[in-house]
Order: sequence, then C-alpha cells, then structure tokens
Amino acid sequence: MYVPKSQNNALAAALIVCAAAFIAATTLMAKGLGTGTLGEPLHALQISHGRFLFAFIGLSVAAGILRPKLTSPHWLLHIARTSFGWAGVTLMFAAVAFIPLADATAISFLNPVFAMMLAIPLLGEKVGRVRWSAAILAMIGAVVLLRPTPESFQPAALLALGAAMIMGMELIFIKKLAGRENPFQILLVNNMIGLCIATAAVLPVWQPPTGPQWLVSAGIGLCMAVAQTCFVNAMARADASFVAPFSYATLLFAAFYDLIFYRVVPDGITILGAMIIITGAIWLALREARVKKPLPRPTTAV
Repeated sequence: MYVPKSQNNALAAALIVCAAAFIAATTLMAKGLGTGTLGEPLHALQISHGRFLFAFIGLSVAAGILRPKLTSPHWLLHIARTSFGWAGVTLMFAAVAFIPLADATAISFLNPVFAMMLAIPLLGEKVGRVRWSAAILAMIGAVVLLRPTPESFQPAALLALGAAMIMGMELIFIKKLAGRENPFQILLVNNMIGLCIATAAVLPVWQPPTGPQWLVSAGIGLCMAVAQTCFVNAMARADASFVAPFSYATLLFAAFYDLIFYRVVPDGITILGAMIIITGAIWLALREARVKKPLPRPTTAV
C-alpha cells in the first residue's frame, strides 16, 4: 500500500515552480523541432515519440539506481490515462510550431475546466453556479486568445484547445489513479505505455533526425521526466488547491523562453486572455478548496 509523504507546503511550491520551468522548456524545444530551426521540421508525432522514448530511458535508469518497490499496476486505468496524455501532448507540440508559446500554454490551462465538465457524466459529480461561473470565465479567456476575427484568427490555436480538452480527459483518469500506486511507478508505467503508443503512431511519418535534433529530442524527454517527478512529489506534499496557482508559472517561463529564443513579445491580447484564464482557474481552485474536494491538477501530466 502506498504511504503518503509528509506535508511540506514550501517544498511543494518550489517543486511545482521547477516543474513549470521544465515543462515550458519542453514546449520551447518542441517548437525548435517543429519549425525547422534545427533541420527539416519533424512531425508532431515524431516529437512526441522522442519525448516518451527519452523520458522512459531516464526513468528506467532512475529505477535501476533507486530500486523502488513496485506493485501490480491497474493496467486499464494506465492505458486510458496514457492514451489521452499522448494525444494531448502531440497536439500541444503541433500547436507551438505555429503560435506563440505563451498563447498555447495559456490555452492548455483550460484542462482542469474541461476535467470539471467531464466529471459530471463520468464521475457523477455535481457542479454548482460558482464552479460554472469560473469555468465560463476561463473559456472567455480562451476565446480572446483565439482572436476570433477574420484578420487575426489563429487556426493553430484550435490545436492547443483540443490538447486542453484531451488533457482534461486525462485528468479524470489521473484522479482515479490517485493514491492507488507509488508516484514513481505511475510515471514509469505511464511513459512505458506512452512509448508503445508513440512508436506505433510515428512509423508512417518517421524521418532520420539530425544530430542536433536527436539531442533536443533527448532534452524534451529528460526535461519532461524531471518535470513529472517534481510535479508528483509536490502533489504528494500539499493540497492541490495550494499548489495550483504556482503551476501557472509555466506561462511566465514560456513567455520568457519565447522572448529570448524567438524574439516573440507577448501582445495585449495574449496578456488579457492569459489573465482571464488564470483568474477563472484560480477561482475554481479556491472553490474546490472551500468544499474540500480534490481539484483536477492543472498540468500536462504527460
């Protein structure tokens, strides 16, 4: 039986901020692979394959060194969770090749909102007016970021929106897995299954990567493995409602990376839309804290 970690809010907050930095770094590197910065652009399916391949290698090495106690996994829940996670991260990697990292990251923060909506039919949860108001507010932010006018509409932003919807479904299965197994085992099994799915999906579009592309692919996988490790350890040490606001540091890191490496300066619409989404998501987190129900975690847990 998995024994929970002792509570430590300060450590949990620090771990979430570290996870945010690494998650934003994975989208930055995915943008480099998908835009041809390092050679012929790679398909999003190939980028996500590299992400699962090297994350699994890194976690396998860690397992060999740490030798954690493993139990029998709940395979059906893991397969369902990972399938949605793989699809979500692939869409996200496709989106960042066409739109600013800050926009894609902000839209991805809708995943707990979609998880809340999906929990109604799938988990039988009841959603009151306050929670619906918070969700609607966050959705308004997404509409702002989509820039729905003929002159400024970003079709690729729909990829990020689709990623958030699918990751919301993933959060339903993460919620079902919570407390059942050791966090490290969950990560290891998740990346093992993800690698199998990604390998089958990448075969039709595979192309030989250049040396730098191999290195960046390895960087994506290892950064995601570190981010996931930080995230699950943070969630084991503090309430989700406490750590949720710190996860939005991902947006700050994404905007900073985009500015430094691609000279993309967030415009007023990006800032407005992002702030509306974050306000709605934090409102939802605070509401969940008051009613003492677990909040679906606002992150790309894959």
